[in-house]
Amino acid sequence: MASKTVLIVYAHQSVGSFNAAVLDVTVRELMDQGHRVIVSDLYAMGFKASATEEDIVGQRKNTALFQYGEETMHAWLNGSLSDDIKEEQRKVEEADLLIFQFPLYWFSVPAIMKGWMDRVLTQGFAFSLENVYNHGVFKDKKAMLSFTTGAIETMFRPDGINGDINVALWPLQNGTLHFCGFEILAPQIFWCPVHSPTEGRTAMLDGWSARLKGLMAEKPLTFAPCELFDLSFQGGFTLLPKVKEELETKPYGITTGHHLWKPLPPDNQTKVQEND
Repeated sequence: MASKTVLIVYAHQSVGSFNAAVLDVTVRELMDQGHRVIVSDLYAMGFKASATEEDIVGQRKNTALFQYGEETMHAWLNGSLSDDIKEEQRKVEEADLLIFQFPLYWFSVPAIMKGWMDRVLTQGFAFSLENVYNHGVFKDKKAMLSFTTGAIETMFRPDGINGDINVALWPLQNGTLHFCGFEILAPQIFWCPVHSPTEGRTAMLDGWSARLKGLMAEKPLTFAPCELFDLSFQGGFTLLPKVKEELETKPYGITTGHHLWKPLPPDNQTKVQEND
């Protein structure tokens, strides 16, 4: 397989953490395969998480009212984004695969990583209102989440106290990454390493190392393509009538988010479906 470029966006404060051990395994295994690896260590970089006027260098488009999305798109077009954003956007452009490595905070990413997404994935650079999801800007790139939890796996099952992990992952995987066009690989979830014995943590790392050997050949998760929808304001950007009719007899919805008032398709955001 031809050499690829992998960008790892990493968020953990401690070099002695399990996340740091995962990062080490990822970098070593991918480099051993001949891939180029770039790491954005957000805490070490002191990456600014807040999206502010400081992200635009030079003249604003609208001096009367600051609207972050509009101003950063204008700045991207004119090359006047701040240097730290430009540098991260350059890394994204070079990457074939993005891996987000982090501990799960409040069912999401740490604030510093959310800030990376808010500031780096600007309109124009990462998405346009005309080209989203399977027609998105980054449709030829892949992305995935790799994260640790403080909870055991059963707590994130459909009958667990935290609820279905597939529901928790939908906003990040569909609403952020796939919205920008990325094909999404199944997440790598390290369940509760903090309360696992040494041999358990070692087994987790060994399992990840084994998966990395075939990661580039993995099929992506399933999402609803834009072709299923009436992409007009008149049609409300909803499913086409003929599609609704075809799906009436199906036992499940299309995806975790497009459930069509039916049972959710099992493991839609965590496993590649066999019939895909």
